[in-house]
Amino acid sequence: MSVITQLSIFVNNEPGSFAGITAALKECGINLKAFNIAESSGFGVLRAIADNPNEACETLKKRNIVVKLTDVIAVPMEDKPGEIYKVAKVFGESNINIEYAYAYAGPKGPAVFFRVDNPEIAIEALKAAGLETLDAADL
Repeated sequence: MSVITQLSIFVNNEPGSFAGITAALKECGINLKAFNIAESSGFGVLRAIADNPNEACETLKKRNIVVKLTDVIAVPMEDKPGEIYKVAKVFGESNINIEYAYAYAGPKGPAVFFRVDNPEIAIEALKAAGLETLDAADL
C-alpha cells in the first residue's frame, strides 16, 4: 500500500487549452490513466494519474504549463451500494479530511482516488479497518 503521485495542472478555461496539455503528453509518450477536471471562474484544474508523473511534470513545466505533484491514495471498490461509505466512515472516524475524490476503472477493477490531508495516516486507518489501497503499479 502506498501513496500515488498525481499531477495537478492549471488549465485556462478556453478552447484548446486541454488539447495543448494532452498534446504535450502525447508527444512524450505519457499515458493518462485517470483524470478529473474541476472548473472555476476562468480556469480549471486537471488532476491526472500518469504512467510517469515526474517526467510528465517536467515536460509540462518546460512548456510553461503550471503543474505540481500531489499525493493521493487509490482504494479499490466493488460496484455496489455502501462501498464508498466504508471508506468515508474510516476517514471520518480517524479525523481524516477528504479534500476531493474521483473514480477510476482500470485493469484491477474500479477504484476511487482520494486526496486527503494526511495520506500516510489514511492508509494506516484503512489497513486497520481491513481495507486495501492500490500501488501505482496496480494502475
